[in-house]
This record gives sequence, structure tokens and C-alpha cells, in this order.
Amino acid sequence: MKTESHPLQPFLPLNGKILFLGSFPPPRARWSMDFFYPNWINDFWRIQGLIHFGDKTYFEVKGEKRFDREKIIAFANDKGLAFYDTATKVRRLKDNASDNFLEIVEPTDIGFLLQQMPLCNRIITTGGKASEELLKQLSLASGLPHGELLPLPSIGDCISVSAYGRNLEWWRMPSSSRAYPLALPKKAEFYKMLF
Repeated sequence: MKTESHPLQPFLPLNGKILFLGSFPPPRARWSMDFFYPNWINDFWRIQGLIHFGDKTYFEVKGEKRFDREKIIAFANDKGLAFYDTATKVRRLKDNASDNFLEIVEPTDIGFLLQQMPLCNRIITTGGKASEELLKQLSLASGLPHGELLPLPSIGDCISVSAYGRNLEWWRMPSSSRAYPLALPKKAEFYKMLF
């Protein structure tokens, strides 16, 4: 079975205060732009538009089924938002974007990402697979014995942990995928807590 390497470089602004971690991008055929959360039917950028601008279409290119990458990057730089995923290499067990059929071959080194962002003290996971992987890494980095795990935050909640030489908040958010059974305004309510 073919192994896929992550197609994007981490987006880590120096002023990054919040690191968003998904699992892995969907197959490129589903992308509407070359940036994180690129799938047109993923609601991440609609959630951000609703929270920050009162307009779920704020990051959409009018009349086209794609998001405005330049507008998103300017927004992320302004707000100090960083983006990457918890997997650097994966195998897709089915040809889709579902976390249920994603095998992590090489996890992302979260500590390395944080080293590049001295102001970051908040990590957000945006789905189940990302949360499972971050739980393993944070548990080890916090000094717990191998095999012991930190408590998994409830969806919409956070835990505080000392790891990677700093105090961190880990927030577990509902997936922004349309497959996650929660209406867009309800998802936005969860994500609004981060700001």
C-alpha cells in the first residue's frame, strides 16, 4: 500500500500563539486551494468567517467553489494562527479523506513545531485522529511513564499540561468536516471559545 508524505509545509508564523492540528489533508483532487483545510466541503474556514466577521462566506471566492488562500494567510498572520497536521506520512486504507481509513505511518514532531513558535501556548485538535495522536505525544512530553496517558479532553474542552518546556492548553474541538453531525452555527460556538 502506498505511503503519502504531507504535501504542505507547516504554516508557523513567528507571532503564532495558537497551533491548529488536523490529521492529514484530503486527496489533492478534493482541494480548492493550496493551504490547510482545503476541501470545499470542509467548514473550517466558514467557521472562522462566522466567528471573526459574522459571515460564513467571508473566505470564499465569490462565484467559485474555492477559498481565498491569500485572504486566509493574511488573516492567519494577523491573528497568530499556525497550522499543520499530526501526521507527516500516512497510508489511506480507502481513497477518501476519512480519518477512519487513515493509518499514521510517521507522526509529526509536535515539539519541533513549537520550537519555531516561542509565543505558542495553545494547541487545538480538529478531529478524532488528530486528538488520538496528540494525546500520545503530549503524554510522553509531559513526563508520564511510557504507556500512561493524560486525560482526553471532552469535545469543546481543554486540559493544561506542562510539556516541551512550556505550559500548554490543549483544546479538543469538533471536526470541521461536514461528516461530523453538528450544524455549522453550533460548531462555531465551540470554536469561538478559542478567541
